[in-house]
Amino acid sequence: MIDTQIGFVGQPLDRADHIRNDKQALEALKDERALLLRLEGLDPVMDDENRLQWGSLDEAGDAELVFLGLMEGRVCFAPIPAGPAGGPGAMGTAMRRIMGGMPQDDLAIYGMARSVVDWHARHRFCARCGAPTAPAKGGWQRNCGTCNAEHFPRVDPVTIMLVEHDGRLLLGRQPNFPEGFYSALAGFVEPGETIEEAVAREVMEEAGVTVTGVDYVMSQPWPFPAQLMVGCHATAEDDRLIVDRTELEDARWFTRDEVASAMAAPAGGGAFVAPPPVAVAHHLLKWWLRKGA
Repeated sequence: MIDTQIGFVGQPLDRADHIRNDKQALEALKDERALLLRLEGLDPVMDDENRLQWGSLDEAGDAELVFLGLMEGRVCFAPIPAGPAGGPGAMGTAMRRIMGGMPQDDLAIYGMARSVVDWHARHRFCARCGAPTAPAKGGWQRNCGTCNAEHFPRVDPVTIMLVEHDGRLLLGRQPNFPEGFYSALAGFVEPGETIEEAVAREVMEEAGVTVTGVDYVMSQPWPFPAQLMVGCHATAEDDRLIVDRTELEDARWFTRDEVASAMAAPAGGGAFVAPPPVAVAHHLLKWWLRKGA
């Protein structure tokens, strides 16, 4: 199930892998028709309509480039910052506001570009021998000229889950969340785990709840810096909570009416402040409300 309104999905670009693998063809496409995504570090440069701004390759100077794909027959690139691109997981109030107003197709392009550009900025040296690396395959790979190691952009899977018990949902809040904000529990998948095992472990660690019947619902790429949010639903064996206060500030059970009131009052005023539409957690809550209608 893919809800096209989820933020960062609905990619409009043709990734054109056959061009990535053809260095000569890619170089030949770097002409006056090519487009360069304008970025300030990792942040998007927007026009008055909250759309991404595109320039020419001349603006890139000596910057390394990532080939993003084809858009209406024109090749699109993004520049790799010459130095550190800032905190890889940073997403402040300004970025939330930008994401809230950016059109769906632009948000998908920006999310892809941000993840790959950030990966390049943080992987200039070989993890095997420490020597400098160079972009390859149109920027979707970095190669070490010393030990011949090949490095690729990574995606980190994160489970994000609705836990249900007798018609109520378990939601939590972290200390850095805005006041009144609650969301689905979430956590990284660890080596050697299935998605189902990660869901069960994270819910037990954070809330002391045993779950069964883990089902996949939907997913979302999340470019802060490069996660794949794997949305799931699970059933709790009981409603007793043992909250890990090092992970969560609070966790509690919410009724269907409370969830519905929060989703109907995006600016607050409901039982809690719900996740914004750009987040997969928002769409998981919508899915749950529809499921029980």
